Amino acid sequence: MSKKKQTAAGLGAIYARVCGMDVHKDVVVACVRILDMKDGTVQSTLRRFGTMTADLLELRQWLAQEQVTHAAMESTGVYWQPVFNILEGHFEVWVVNAQHIKKVPGRKTDMKDAEWIAQLLQCGLLKPSFVPDRQQRELRDLTRQQTKLLQQRSAVANRIQKVLERANIKLGSVATDVLGVSGRKMIEALIAGERDVGKLAELAEKRLRHKIPQLQRALEGELTEHHGFLLRRLLDQYDFFAKEIARISERLAAIAPPSFRAAVERLDEVAGVAERGAQALLAETGTDMSRFPSHKHFASWAGRCPGNRESAGKRKSGKTPAANRHLDAVLTEIAHAAVRKKGSYFKSQYHRLAGRRGKKRAIGAVKHSILVTIYFMLRDNKPYTDLGANYFDKLNPQQQIRYHVRKLKELGQGVELSALNDAA
Repeated sequence: MSKKKQTAAGLGAIYARVCGMDVHKDVVVACVRILDMKDGTVQSTLRRFGTMTADLLELRQWLAQEQVTHAAMESTGVYWQPVFNILEGHFEVWVVNAQHIKKVPGRKTDMKDAEWIAQLLQCGLLKPSFVPDRQQRELRDLTRQQTKLLQQRSAVANRIQKVLERANIKLGSVATDVLGVSGRKMIEALIAGERDVGKLAELAEKRLRHKIPQLQRALEGELTEHHGFLLRRLLDQYDFFAKEIARISERLAAIAPPSFRAAVERLDEVAGVAERGAQALLAETGTDMSRFPSHKHFASWAGRCPGNRESAGKRKSGKTPAANRHLDAVLTEIAHAAVRKKGSYFKSQYHRLAGRRGKKRAIGAVKHSILVTIYFMLRDNKPYTDLGANYFDKLNPQQQIRYHVRKLKELGQGVELSALNDAA
């Protein structure tokens, strides 16, 4: 432990007792700064703690003895989370974006970093990041794990398809879903040693039975014992991931609060948003929109707004800032589904922008629109209403008339306009 005093003149301190923490995997360096309101001096105390639970409880006890009111630390991977969990509810704990703490020459030791964070916090120069409550953090863990399992299951399904292709079994060229009911029966029969294409094709069910001749040709290949061994292992992996996904879905249903379930049902009405997408999105954003002053603040927090980098009156970059990668992945999936829905506003918006701005920017605009829609639905507790595919045409009908008249003239057609009521 080390102590020192300095004058606080000119610092503009707004918190009297604060703590800055430099968090690592095995060590936490904490700096407590106490401002004497009478003579304006600051006393700094530095201590080093381990990251085991007993060590963090000792840290909490020390901060309580020093009567600390605010504590801050950088968001360093997952290492900040145990510290936050121990201190939460006992102090005002801030998790701060590391980019907001500028590097200063001569301040690159753990002790100096902790002292610098404490000084910035005491002067009101830090802004806390949004950290959801414990219940929402648990929902986040489940939806993120579910997403990872879905990705792994898809990877296994792709490997199954590759093994079949190497054996020249063209089941994927006839059946839409190789691992559907019919496809699964055929693969199981192939693994069991059945090679009669007529018997294999007869395993088809429902609409796939209309393709029995094509199936017979597709199932004729060179599937060896080696291929059968690989397929057995891959199918077992696929079933394992399917069971784990089902268990997580059951856990989500069990611990989700009524407000979360109601919000999922409401968002399920939005074009492109299915139940799983709504769960993953709400686990990241939460259902309480009151923490965001406006939809612009919400879009900025989600990283769906233009960047703002300007110097000497020149705009240097408008690149979208980095944000929650899990939320962005969910939004991307939802946006791609939304632009495929016929007659929807999102599809119209996408095609309106894709031609002149590119597909990636058009998807980015759709993601922003989906976020804004969700914000107002949750804030005002309103159902989803699609603006329709002709929304942009109704905004400026004269512009649409001039555009189509010009196109007809370019094709060599004469145009004479008259209102419908006049023609009648």
